[in-house]
Amino acid sequence: MKLVTIESWPGKNYEILGMVKGTVVQSKNLGKDFMAGMKTLVGGEIVGYTELIVEARAIATKRMVDEAEALGADAIIGVRFGSSSVMQSAAEVLAYGTAIRFI
Repeated sequence: MKLVTIESWPGKNYEILGMVKGTVVQSKNLGKDFMAGMKTLVGGEIVGYTELIVEARAIATKRMVDEAEALGADAIIGVRFGSSSVMQSAAEVLAYGTAIRFI
């Protein structure tokens, strides 16, 4: 499955199958949360949170691709990601785009 951020596929004819999305809500590990709090005292990257977001983005992307494959898509254009804090200890990551089939 091809995933691109561009809004159209130049030089190809395709039909639009519709919007596809994938979402996940990940919670923080209590141990990582404690270490992150300690890290804020000295500054720098909070690796545990970075890993959490990377993992969440991968899950959301897979769910988006699965939805596109169920529609018979060849690619997803206009891929975007969003994130938000759902509650103090959990974050949502959303992946979305437009599923297309080449003709």
